[in-house]
Amino acid sequence: MNEIILSASILSADFARLADEINQAEAAGVDWLHVDVMDGHFVPNITMGPLIVETCRRISSLPLDVHLMIEKPERYIDAFIHAGANYVSVHVEGNPNIHRTLQTIRSLGAKAGIVLNPGTPACAISALIPAVDFILVMTVNPGYSGQTFLPETLGKISEIKTLLEQHRSQALIQVDGGINSQTLPLAYAAGARVFVAATAIFKHPRGIQEGVKSLREAIIIK
Repeated sequence: MNEIILSASILSADFARLADEINQAEAAGVDWLHVDVMDGHFVPNITMGPLIVETCRRISSLPLDVHLMIEKPERYIDAFIHAGANYVSVHVEGNPNIHRTLQTIRSLGAKAGIVLNPGTPACAISALIPAVDFILVMTVNPGYSGQTFLPETLGKISEIKTLLEQHRSQALIQVDGGINSQTLPLAYAAGARVFVAATAIFKHPRGIQEGVKSLREAIIIK
């Protein structure tokens, strides 16, 4: 596995040319495809559902990384995994039965992730670490692409890295929000290894290939 994993968020893709844009991102060397699912309640936006995940699966064989920003995500886990999701992440906020939901994700054959909003402390997920395969730290407030990276989240990434070490966990730390060639190295230094990028890939002024290249070249792994 690459030490840096790039997960290209189709939230910023041109949906009139979705297959072409996904194919370009795959050819450019992204590792995963990220699908942001919003219901207009948990966050102030409405986006994609299982049909888009199924469409992405028909277009590409890359792992599909599905982030559920929805109320009562447990109602839809089976539908998203059946549609082709390989990684499914759910928020700790407002989900009293979160441990059961994480167990369900794993039982259906997908990797389970827990998500923290910028205002949620790292300690909120301490008891959940044995139940997860990755932890997604939101580095913007969820809901829209193109937002500016919140530098105050870097300390949280470092705290989670320490928690993982204490638990001897192999879970990956993922970051999402404002990731570009300037912010990726900062999040990497704090402990992140999976980077979700939307605008930096699909809206790069010199095209998708250059966007991916810029992110790859942002850090040299010694």
